[in-house]
Amino acid sequence: MFSDGLSSDDHCENPSAAYLALLADGAPAEAYERPVLRARADGEPPARLAAVEHAKHLALRVRAELEDRRRREAELSALIATAHDLAGLRDVDAVLRAIVRRARSLLGTDAAYLTLHDAVAGDTYMRVTDGSVSARFQELRLGMGEGLGGLVAQTARPYATDGYLDDPRFRHTTVIDSGVRDEGLVAILGVPLQLGSGVIGVLFAADRRSRVFDRQQIALLASFAAHAAIAIDTANLLAETRSALAGLEAANAIIRDRSAAVERAADIHDRLTELVLRGGGVHDVAATVAEVIDGRVEFLEPDDGPASAVERSRAEGRAVLEGDHWIAAVSAGDELLGALRLRDRPGLDPVDRRTLERAAMVTSLLQLARRSADEAEQRVRGELLDELLDASERAPRLLRERAVRLHADLDTPHLVLAARIADERADAPADRQRLWSAVSHLAATGHGLAVTRDGSAVLLLPHGPCDSPTTTARNTARRLGAAAHAPVTVGASTPVPAPAARPADVATAYAEARRCLDVLHALGRGGEGAAADDFGFLGLLLTGPRGGSHAGEFVTRTIGPVVDYDARRGTALIATLDAYFASGMSPVRTKDALHVHVNTVAQRLDRVGRLLGADWQSPARTLEIQLALRLHGLSPALGGGSG
Repeated sequence: MFSDGLSSDDHCENPSAAYLALLADGAPAEAYERPVLRARADGEPPARLAAVEHAKHLALRVRAELEDRRRREAELSALIATAHDLAGLRDVDAVLRAIVRRARSLLGTDAAYLTLHDAVAGDTYMRVTDGSVSARFQELRLGMGEGLGGLVAQTARPYATDGYLDDPRFRHTTVIDSGVRDEGLVAILGVPLQLGSGVIGVLFAADRRSRVFDRQQIALLASFAAHAAIAIDTANLLAETRSALAGLEAANAIIRDRSAAVERAADIHDRLTELVLRGGGVHDVAATVAEVIDGRVEFLEPDDGPASAVERSRAEGRAVLEGDHWIAAVSAGDELLGALRLRDRPGLDPVDRRTLERAAMVTSLLQLARRSADEAEQRVRGELLDELLDASERAPRLLRERAVRLHADLDTPHLVLAARIADERADAPADRQRLWSAVSHLAATGHGLAVTRDGSAVLLLPHGPCDSPTTTARNTARRLGAAAHAPVTVGASTPVPAPAARPADVATAYAEARRCLDVLHALGRGGEGAAADDFGFLGLLLTGPRGGSHAGEFVTRTIGPVVDYDARRGTALIATLDAYFASGMSPVRTKDALHVHVNTVAQRLDRVGRLLGADWQSPARTLEIQLALRLHGLSPALGGGSG
């Protein structure tokens, strides 16, 4: 029986150690319940039981993340291995067998098989199987539209079923159903093998039990299908070349050109494969293709390319001519990831065109791989910031070790920033997604951390000795607003000296940044950035349950008549009051500050007295008036209108 190697006392005193031991030993999921059961059996108090339960949930999350990463690594390794096989293609049957075998292994199915279209007979036939035990099944032929595979070939779309024989979506025939029954298959997934807009076959993964195939598994099998299509296409191209060499001695010049084209195709394939293996990016692909086909190639973001040409290329699965430029869509399923544009080459030969199309496919794989890596890194960054905000007792050593792996130094001063879309009524999912993408990018490039919480995006960024929290907040609001295509409000805390040493300070700073964010919205200053020190004690007044509303009522009640008088008459009574109090209530110093005659000051103050009452200069009234002036200066929208 599995043992985690720790005593009962160890489990009680340090539940995290018990679960780290389980993680280190690769224990099964059911083993993570044992420390909880042991704590209950020992009669541990509720607080200790809660701590053990919390440690269990965190450990299970880490275990799931590790398993997910191992699976992604296995999938990427298989795709790279398949690309490597294609680079040295000699036997197309061997490559297809390897693709089917890897698809079966990675999807964990009982069987996998591949059918190809027979142009003469007008149906499809079994070409390669792995895990099949029935001879009749291995000799099946499917007419167009018959069975799941016939429907995939007819519609060029993937289909999956968790119970084939009982699924009414497919046209069942006696021959096909008998073969499936002989093989004992229940759940089947099929994806098309496409060359351009044509379907040349179908790749299947099947189980002998009921099973639901998720979107990620469908995408993975589609990737293998794309490689299989390339293998068949390359084999056909080589066969055509051999036929030309054997039968057309008089066309030596044409044959030489064809051979050179094949060599160029093989060269670009080798170079693209090498580029993938060394971790290159989409712009590296563009540069490599430009060098091979001697042209200017650039990668376009989804919103940057000519929409009609990109959509036409995505629909046809081919590069299309737009003016003097060739456009090849970069897509994964129905999602557009961008496009490759070859400039000023209208007379492109077929091999170079196919090279551009294959480069677009490699680019889509790189984009998906980069997205998966970015999402995994952002999850880890978010989990670490969550722990800083929620687990103030977390050991500093563990926090530092995790931060180092993310290229973050939590022993230096940091700033906590809270950001959200300024106009909550117009807040759309697309705006929030763009905001989160921009926040994640800012955290990754700035060696910081980011997470979403309480409807806002939270950032923990390094804070240098010459940095100003106010300046950082304003710059961040401007950058995030431009990325989100909507005004973004940002509140900043005072700096946290060393987050790893004192995690509790991060939670305190977050509350301060949220308070600052609320103050900005209460003052009607959405879309701006500010730090907590910009408001002082006024932040406490403005962040209560109805802070902004109470503040507006207070300003109106206290100096509303003066504000209204200025608005109607175009006078400067509010400015005079500001200068009067700033000058220590001295009319002489006030007239110097305003550059007016002392009699003018006296007349204005007399008007203020008639508007506010004879006791307006009493100590209690002057305190209220100065506070109202300060609030009105921060946001004129809070005052104005006594009626």
